[in-house]
Amino acid sequence: MMRCSGRWIAAAVLWVAFTPTAGAETLAVTVEQWGLLGSWAVDCSGRPDREQGARLTYEIRKDGRVMYRRDFGEARDENEVVSATVNAEGLLNVMVYFPSLHQAREFGLLLQKDGSLRAIYNRSERGEYTIRNGKYVASGAPTPAQQRCD
Repeated sequence: MMRCSGRWIAAAVLWVAFTPTAGAETLAVTVEQWGLLGSWAVDCSGRPDREQGARLTYEIRKDGRVMYRRDFGEARDENEVVSATVNAEGLLNVMVYFPSLHQAREFGLLLQKDGSLRAIYNRSERGEYTIRNGKYVASGAPTPAQQRCD
């Protein structure tokens, strides 16, 4: 009995040791297979600008981490994607940790038939929405389609 529990303990230790690596690979595979990687903007021909549109880039680092870069022209940041799942309707649910905001945000992205990307929701970890049902909460305006820039 002791030998059997010793094996289970060793197996559990190995599982815990390799879980982050497996999780990172799954995350990278999810965003790659879904088609998220690359740069996106409402207008790829214009310069990134906070008012006219940022350029948003998703990439996989050599260490396997998935990163989300935002370029607003005068300001830029880089944040880690901590999870990504695809639901039955094909919506990619992405969670990004923003150290500068001291919070994680979750957003849902939809890849449209024409290849463009559209934000369907964006909410804080407290459930406060800035985008809901494909519309900005503050104005009610629909979110614009983003085109792949690369």
